[in-house]
Amino acid sequence: MTITLIKTPADAQDTHPGEASPTRPDRRRARERMRAALTDERTRNACRIVVRHGAYTAGGGRIVWRRVWEDRTTARYGRMMRAAEAVGNMEEAREWEERAHRFREARHKRRMEMMTAMRQAPRAAGAVALTGAGILTAAGAALAVANKDFADLAVPFQFTVDAIRWAFIIGTVVWGLIPLLGPAIGLAALWDVGRRRQAAPRWALPARARGDGEPITPSIVVKAFRDLGISALRKAITDMEDAGAAMLSLITPAGVGVEVDVHLPSGVSTEEIQNRRRKLAENLGRHEHEVFITIPPAARTVRLWIADSGALDEPVPASPLVTDPDMKADYRTGRCPWGVTLRGDAALVTLYQKMILVTGLSNQGKTASLRALALWLALDPTVEFRIADLKGLGDWHMFLGLATVLIEGPTDDHVMEVTHMVEDGFEEMQRRLLQPKGTEFHPLVIIVDEAQVAYGSGAVGIDKRPYGGQKATSRYFRAVKGIHDQGRAVNVTIWEGTQDPTDQNLPKRSREGNHIRASLVVGTESQAKMALGDAPVAKGAAPHKLRQGLDKGQLVVAGEGLKMAPGQVSENVRTHFIDDDQAEEIIERAKTMRAGTSTVHKLEPVQEVDHITDLSVVIGTEKRVRTAEVLHRLKARNHAVYEHWTGARLKALLAEYDEEPGVLDGYPVVKWESVQRALERRDEEIAEAQ
Repeated sequence: MTITLIKTPADAQDTHPGEASPTRPDRRRARERMRAALTDERTRNACRIVVRHGAYTAGGGRIVWRRVWEDRTTARYGRMMRAAEAVGNMEEAREWEERAHRFREARHKRRMEMMTAMRQAPRAAGAVALTGAGILTAAGAALAVANKDFADLAVPFQFTVDAIRWAFIIGTVVWGLIPLLGPAIGLAALWDVGRRRQAAPRWALPARARGDGEPITPSIVVKAFRDLGISALRKAITDMEDAGAAMLSLITPAGVGVEVDVHLPSGVSTEEIQNRRRKLAENLGRHEHEVFITIPPAARTVRLWIADSGALDEPVPASPLVTDPDMKADYRTGRCPWGVTLRGDAALVTLYQKMILVTGLSNQGKTASLRALALWLALDPTVEFRIADLKGLGDWHMFLGLATVLIEGPTDDHVMEVTHMVEDGFEEMQRRLLQPKGTEFHPLVIIVDEAQVAYGSGAVGIDKRPYGGQKATSRYFRAVKGIHDQGRAVNVTIWEGTQDPTDQNLPKRSREGNHIRASLVVGTESQAKMALGDAPVAKGAAPHKLRQGLDKGQLVVAGEGLKMAPGQVSENVRTHFIDDDQAEEIIERAKTMRAGTSTVHKLEPVQEVDHITDLSVVIGTEKRVRTAEVLHRLKARNHAVYEHWTGARLKALLAEYDEEPGVLDGYPVVKWESVQRALERRDEEIAEAQ
């Protein structure tokens, strides 16, 4: 059957050409209006409110049910046992098993007592009824006697019946309201429980709860670890069924943040956690620079320090050197107020007989950090300073009149003068070493800022030996290394500040001779290892994770100078900044404690003595010469230089060229061929350096 629809003229007149059917632009506008309505902030807020309060109620019901279930069963004990087993703590697992056993015994005892009570209930009810009837009868008899009316005997019974009737009436009314109000009260209670626990999706929470900086709780820490993307860790936490509570130590306040130890389950390494520092910080609702991961002594454990949001962007307090005009220093027993740790504690560093290296990228506070130590030590009038500033911009100029040597400038000529200064310090060290045991020496501190200029210099002396470089022929390097080796014993120390550490501008043998190694922000992990050493970086020291430009003056310090917790190998220090004007004031105070000091800007070069050539000359062509005779000939050749030489010093000279004395008839001797090989090696090193 076919049906044909025919439009009548009247119908055709009612239809306008522009209203025939929705066009594509109309549909597009409708979609845009719908999209605008759905994406409007008011719509989003309404959706958040609906989802949030619904989730509060559902989450509250889940929480209450879980509490009731755990209170009535051994579920809690089983969960804690599994958690302890997951982290390998079998002793704790046995303890929870014992607690579960005691809980079952107590529950069984309560059930048996209830069954016994039920069996005895009829007898108890009969006894109560008889006792009650006796009391009511006695009360009625007393009333009848008092009123001389026998009918009063029934008054107590009638009163009891009326009380029961009224209780029934009241109960009927209340019971009628319970079906109406009970569910509402119950839902409100569940909603309140869910609200307190924030049992709703994060996006649906109020703005203040969604934002960064929320307090760190155990659940937040465990969720952060669970979501790190490590499958073994996620599976272990899931199997624990307790949100990983057994993994965590107590979360304790630590300065402007909190600290917590996390014991990792089997199969998860501390290195994996360190490599995911940024993701962990984001999971905790923090920026990367607000979370620090270190390795405590306990096996398979990481220690987190989590800053309060924004706390590390607050300025560091003023230095006590500025705020306390009466402060004094003591080189031997005092501690310099260098700054504050991340926990907010004062970072007090001892400088007694310490070689110091401060490094980092340019314009990050290296000079200010190194100068802060010198400003404090200047308040001890027994300390002598010899200072070289190879940048030459006046950062150390306030020490004029206090330091005995002050060299300022970046040229090769200045490098030569600095080398002479360090060599003179080395000669002073040797003179002190030759003094009788027990002699007291005043502290001599040699400071070289921008030391990379000296290591990278191409200046060459008249003897063709280079001033700079990282090889054994470098005069600057050899003098620094010599002070590192023995200067501490006679209170001669050297501090260096250098930029952008590499093997070329900071040789390995030089950087490893320092007792305190501190690094500002550096570019790479390999530079961090050069600055601090491999061990501190492996255990969490991360100067390469600092923010260039934002973390100016923040040091990662490794070594002996700072007090640290057992097992801790590094500490982050936010140093006090002391500007030039404040530094001038501190130096003026220091000058009042001392007699006038005349500062020189250039030292005469230390007369270079070629020991191996002298040794070759005194041996001549003899194949073997006894060591005692060699020493006698050396003293005759240059008494001022060789007056205090011994067999051990002669042996050390040969050892520098991988040679050693021989033995003839039980007497130590120096062999001609050993001296010749040493001369050849010395000449080869000089040729390579050129």
